[in-house]
Formats: sequence, C-alpha cells, structure tokens
Amino acid sequence: MAERRIIEICANSAQSAVEAEAGGAQRIELCAAIPEGGTTPSYGEICTAQALTQSIDINVIIRPRGGDFLYTSAETRAMLCDIEMARRLHVHGVVFGCLTEKGDIDTALMAQLIEAARPLSVTCHRAFDVCRNPFEALEELTALGCDRILTSGQQPDAVSGIQMIAQLVRQAAGRIIIMPGCGVREDNIARIERETGAVEFHTSARRTLQSRMAYRNDRVPMGAVTVASEFEIAQTDRRLVAACVER
Repeated sequence: MAERRIIEICANSAQSAVEAEAGGAQRIELCAAIPEGGTTPSYGEICTAQALTQSIDINVIIRPRGGDFLYTSAETRAMLCDIEMARRLHVHGVVFGCLTEKGDIDTALMAQLIEAARPLSVTCHRAFDVCRNPFEALEELTALGCDRILTSGQQPDAVSGIQMIAQLVRQAAGRIIIMPGCGVREDNIARIERETGAVEFHTSARRTLQSRMAYRNDRVPMGAVTVASEFEIAQTDRRLVAACVER
C-alpha cells in the first residue's frame, strides 16, 4: 500500500486548525491576513490553536506585512521577536522567506532567521515563487538548512506550475522537501502528486460560512478594499481536508 500523502493546511484561525486536525491533516501553517498572502498570527491565536488541538504540528508564518519580501531593519527585528515567541511556545516550525532587491534569496538574513529559529522546523514560503532563479535558490536554501520549500512552481497556481515543481523535486533529490501549494484541491491533488513526485502538499481546504449576525449593516466595509462580504467567514472544512488526505 502506498504511503499516505502529507497534508499541510493553511489555517487562518484556531478553529481552522481544529478542522484541519479533524480531517486528518498532519500539519498546519497558521496565518493571519490570508487576503494579503498571510502574516504572523497573534500570540493568542497560536496559544488557542495549541489548546484546541491534540497532535497536529503547528507551523507559524513569520511575515510582518503583506507585499514584497525585501525587509527593513525594523521589520527584521519584528521577525526575530516573533520567532522567539514561536520558540517559547514550542510550536513545530516557522515559515518565512526573504529576498534581496535584485530578486535573489537574501542568504545572510535567512541564515540569521534560521539560526534564531532552531531547533524549530523551517519552511521557505512563496517568496521563492518570485525569486529570480528558483534552481539556484533551491541550492542556497538547501545549504542554509531549510527543511522545505512551499511553491506553486512560480505560476499563479500549482497546477500551472507542475512542470517546474517536477524539476525542483528532481533537483532536490530528497535533500529538501518541495511542497506544492496554491490552488491545490481535492480534485487536482492526485494529478499534482502523480506528475511532480511531491509527497507533501499545502492547501487551505476552506469553505465560506455565513455570519451568525442577525443585524447587518453591509454598507460599511472594514477594509480599504472589500474583497468579500463582511458577513462571510472563510474557514477550513474537515471534509475537504479528508478528501485531500485520501488516496
């Protein structure tokens, strides 16, 4: 019998972490601000996710803001503080990625953050997908001691990036984990697995829940740009997780 595929859920809340565990996922990446690509969750969210789950591994994204991955000294300091928080909370791992202004992996800053994070697991997130040379970056991240790379193959989604992801898996040759993510769903994960040779997969497995509010004033958005109704909540669904876990 083939090995069970490893599923990591991009969890946007402690409740999504509960759903991820109930669906059989092995790990979550806990994030805030999903519409911005994910930023560091609060101390309270991390603690609550830990308290409400039993055995799932919790990785915490370390990203002080949305936007690019070229960080100032102040932002670096914030990242180091958040990594220290993650270590003190004994989470499984942290997730970050840093680039130079020329689009290369910022190896000096990555080395500093990795050193600060140890012994936690370290994943390089999709900063990798906007770097200048992904094949060179793979070697640099391997040498730095990263455990895995989250990637859509430098395409808008992992299905579009299958060809590059397969190349990266071959080049990695087991030295570092290549984990396809972005647009991975229950209806395409088998294809991505088959055509890339990847063994770990990153998905949100979310559905939209309606707000329980009886009174609704939908004329007042809470953000500068309204991307969804204020009365809809995106949350991981254990049934969608289970569908991704199954072979």
